[in-house]
Amino acid sequence: MTFTTRPTLRGTFGMVSSTHWLASQSAMGVLERGGNAFDAAVAAGFVLHVVEPHLNGPAGEVPAVLATAADPTPRVLCGQGPAPAGATVAHFRSLGLDLVPGAGPLAAVVPGAVDAWLLLLRDHGTRTLAEVLEPAIGYATAGHPLVGAAGQTVARVRSLFTEHWPTSARAWLRHGRPPAPGEMVTNPEYADTLRRLVDAGRAAGPDRETQIEAARRAWREGFVAEAIDAFSRLPFRDSSGRAHAGLVTGDDLAGWSATWEEPVTLNWRGHTVAKTGFWGQGPVLLQTLAVLDALDDPRALDPSTVDGVHAQAEALKLAFADREAWYGDTDVPGDVLLSAAYAGERAALVGDRACAELRPGSPQGASPRLPGHLRAGRSVPQDPSTGEPTVRADGVTRGDTCHVDVVDRWGNIISATPSGGWLQSSPTIPELGFPLGSRLQMCWLEEGLASTLRPGRRPRTTLSPTLVLRDGEPMLACGTPGGDQQDQWQLLFLLRHLAGGQELQQAIDAPAWHTTSLPASFYPREIEPGVLVVEDRLDPDVLAGLDARGHTVRLAEPWSLGRLCAVARDPRTGVLSAAANPRGAQGYACGR
Repeated sequence: MTFTTRPTLRGTFGMVSSTHWLASQSAMGVLERGGNAFDAAVAAGFVLHVVEPHLNGPAGEVPAVLATAADPTPRVLCGQGPAPAGATVAHFRSLGLDLVPGAGPLAAVVPGAVDAWLLLLRDHGTRTLAEVLEPAIGYATAGHPLVGAAGQTVARVRSLFTEHWPTSARAWLRHGRPPAPGEMVTNPEYADTLRRLVDAGRAAGPDRETQIEAARRAWREGFVAEAIDAFSRLPFRDSSGRAHAGLVTGDDLAGWSATWEEPVTLNWRGHTVAKTGFWGQGPVLLQTLAVLDALDDPRALDPSTVDGVHAQAEALKLAFADREAWYGDTDVPGDVLLSAAYAGERAALVGDRACAELRPGSPQGASPRLPGHLRAGRSVPQDPSTGEPTVRADGVTRGDTCHVDVVDRWGNIISATPSGGWLQSSPTIPELGFPLGSRLQMCWLEEGLASTLRPGRRPRTTLSPTLVLRDGEPMLACGTPGGDQQDQWQLLFLLRHLAGGQELQQAIDAPAWHTTSLPASFYPREIEPGVLVVEDRLDPDVLAGLDARGHTVRLAEPWSLGRLCAVARDPRTGVLSAAANPRGAQGYACGR
């Protein structure tokens, strides 16, 4: 018997896995009361705003991939808001900026998460708005024991709050200090915001969908939009070291809503892997799988061996180089990037030695273009991500994320990755109880790039939920926080589970690694050529072999990389399963 930190849960009623136990159990409670997977996911999403405020917030974003019991065809929910109308390259240049700041009002996009969750509830849920918001309102009102990492995040930006962001200081330093681990913390302002959304719905009439639409209007055109519009006009210090006002207006909120889209898919070894479009980094996972297939070497599929880690790291570097050159909310040669012929061309570049160069491809002979910031070779060492944000006192953030997966007894299934709007991303809007996000930092201020800043365009997000089908039937939903590491850690999990036959928990528990030899999506947009960050539980002989192949191996703590969640359904038997990451002692799966 292989030891795992927790069992892989199995049952037939419903399964939930998320990055916080309170969100998981809140979602399970919705299932127990007769709700479906989508009702449960919405409830979990709003609870995550409350219990993981350092990792996501209402003014953040959420992409999701889902399939319904009635129609197994995967669909993408896009809750990624675009750049506001005033966010032009010229405006940022006029402020003397070469990069979009990593924190502060100027880095905000149009908030996307709340509208997306409500769209999901309207179109695929069965419960009322009041029912799914009840757990979040309860925790925001009565309080919850705050996880230690949230208080540590507040401690790191304490001086920023006290000296420059007074509304955040009032919200998070209520006793003159950061919250202690396990301290009961409330957010009465956000609780009131949610109650007002419920009240707006009830005032519109008894019909469930009418109530949800009324709440969406209250968010996009009513009291929420009015408060965001007014607060965004105030200047606050950001990670440029200077104070700037934001650009998001009420008109921006009124002019955008979440949408349904087709996924990007790859058929891989009897499975169909579904991801969000090329406006996010999700297709990196698909490109990497295609290159590994093109190598036609079984050794390349084992993430625990020298041959496997080397091949996977090199394939990832190639895919991320293409992400930098080609991905964005624009016309992308996606069919070519995911073709077998192109994968063969890229696989030919995987040699016996680690490569530290950034090598984007030339689909159909097109010339790739990389940002001058990268060509200039600006790079300084950074701490590897351990699943928590790296926050400096000057407001520079590398924010992390949340995740939730749900599958129910009817076969509805969803993978969702909420993020952004972290408590440290921007000053708290006092009457709403949350800050704006900072996702605009993923856009470049250089013209002519796939991800150049443009009003109305979505930033090239790192958020990357995954849905896997077998013979046309959904069988697995998974995802993880981790920014640029999300698809790297998911790659290891999928290779272990789909190709290696490991159970969900075993595949999650196994030693993790990732490369930082790629352009970072977060400010200050740096790269560490040739670096491979590895949990030091990996076999010493493997570490020595990777070093011998030219990788710059950086050891991380033994249980520090990845925060994977997963739920599954066996299409043949209907048996459900779930697992969650033990790292950080925070994520949990539940079900029966």
